[in-house]
Amino acid sequence: MRALTPLEARVLGVLIEKQATVPDTYPMSINALVGGCNQKTARLPVIEATEAEVLTALDGLKGLSLVFEGSGSRVVKFEHNMGRALQLPSQAVALLAVLMLRGPQTAAELRLNCERLHRFADISSVEGFLDELAAKPVPLVLRLARAPGEREARWAQLLCGEVAQAVARGAAPTDEGVSAGELSALKAEQTRMAGELEDLKALVQRMARELGMD
Repeated sequence: MRALTPLEARVLGVLIEKQATVPDTYPMSINALVGGCNQKTARLPVIEATEAEVLTALDGLKGLSLVFEGSGSRVVKFEHNMGRALQLPSQAVALLAVLMLRGPQTAAELRLNCERLHRFADISSVEGFLDELAAKPVPLVLRLARAPGEREARWAQLLCGEVAQAVARGAAPTDEGVSAGELSALKAEQTRMAGELEDLKALVQRMARELGMD
């Protein structure tokens, strides 16, 4: 299976999450899916995907048999097929969903954040399923090197391809998967901060000259 795009992973994670947390509204309509993808809580990074972008992601996931359209409704609705498509137990599906939605986490964080999707008895059971996912012929998760100051190693999903260790440790997300509006705002903020820094440097240099300092 090819690597998923960040938005495909977000859509898939939302479908898995909402199946467990709001079963009355599952399968999901496109409007509900867009809302779930752009949710401000329990998401990293927070994005602003459009309906057209989510529909494109759904087409990609349908092509991989990870999502299919539900039947019996006047409104087109979608549901995931991850467990059967990848031959994974529900526990592993829950872990991957939370990793797709929230980014790299420790086993303890995963146990807490998976509570509404699957209740793990203890952290060792979480680690057991993570080890199984990491040991597959094509690994689906990766245990990251523990960063200085961290007590526990974190885990990242590999459905979107290789994970850069620096990004996985919490560095700023890449441009991929971020909306054009967000990217423009970030670049504008960066330009503004660079201008302020130049002004501060000029002020310090002027003060240094007035004080006779090199």
